[in-house]
Amino acid sequence: MDFTLPESALAVQRGIADICARYDLDYWQRCETEKRWPEEVWAELAKGGWLGLAVPEEYGGGGQGLLELAVATETLSASGSAGGSAFTYVLTPGFGALTLARHGSPRQRGELLPKLATGELETCFALTEPDAGSNALGISTFARRDGEEFVVKGQKVWITGVQRATWMLLVTRTIPAAEAKPRSNGLTVLLVNVPEAVAAGRLTFQPIPKMGANTTPSNTVFIDELRVPAANVVGEVDQGARVLWDILNPERILLAASALGGAEVALRVAVQYAKEREVFGRPIGANQAIAFPLAQVKAKIELARLMLYKAAWLFDRQRPCGTEANIAKLTASQAAWEAADHAFQTYGGMAYSLEYPVARLLADARIGRVAPVTEELLLNHLATQVLGLPRSF
Repeated sequence: MDFTLPESALAVQRGIADICARYDLDYWQRCETEKRWPEEVWAELAKGGWLGLAVPEEYGGGGQGLLELAVATETLSASGSAGGSAFTYVLTPGFGALTLARHGSPRQRGELLPKLATGELETCFALTEPDAGSNALGISTFARRDGEEFVVKGQKVWITGVQRATWMLLVTRTIPAAEAKPRSNGLTVLLVNVPEAVAAGRLTFQPIPKMGANTTPSNTVFIDELRVPAANVVGEVDQGARVLWDILNPERILLAASALGGAEVALRVAVQYAKEREVFGRPIGANQAIAFPLAQVKAKIELARLMLYKAAWLFDRQRPCGTEANIAKLTASQAAWEAADHAFQTYGGMAYSLEYPVARLLADARIGRVAPVTEELLLNHLATQVLGLPRSF
């Protein structure tokens, strides 16, 4: 058993760290305050080929896997971006490149993967609905077949990155949930050209005000009689659940990586402050009430990292990884919240000042415990699917 990261992942770690060294905590705070995408970092990632890590080499990418994407996300997050890094590596390299590399048609791969690798094209993912959040199989957005097209009508919510995306991976029902047997049947994933749909007036969106992660807007999306070519189906009609799980598991793994990096930066700023801040003639870090919680956070970060890398390793080998992805997401999000909360307590009253990064780190850490899946549902999966306990619903 070898716990050493492969050289491919170490090279990603070094390359991302070199870029991040030029962008400090103040930079990320400005992006959050101004609610703007980190254009400078994105441009450097694109120029260096880091956006195409998971794109096969024949399409101009790095030919790497989810492990390398997770390492990139963690490194970027730990540099100071925290929750903002999730969107950088989930939206296009994760949702777009990984999904199309595995499930795209030859035409879809040939046309889109080279441009996803360079950052010329960007993607977003639309699953969640107002009445179907954690219950993904209960979505009602419907795609009706009409010759060589599907006509789509419905509403999505918490769809991040629509403003920048050229393509949306849209999860629809082609068999109503009440008629599908089993309920996982009847899902179809469609590729939607966002600018064309917006120009035709068939897709509109409205940004949702958020407490954090404002480098990328999240939106409510309205779809009204949108026509999508049947050639834009990703995978097979009615069998979209197979595609969906290969989207959701990487999403959880990459968001776990982002949370883990957020935990690292929160711990780092807390430790630095605990060393420098003196009260009653000594650094506050000498007090066990400060030191021990930070030491606990360090232990939880290391444990979460082991599961994160294992989950990504399993996915790259096309082995079942749902349980590991859920555990990685659960433990990394908890570590991020505890790290940010203890950093806040370490700073004391000064943490409330936006001159310091702690408030941003706290807001970014909190979302990880409810999105993209709640902590309670992760625990429910472990209880029922792993331990075999009776279902509660």
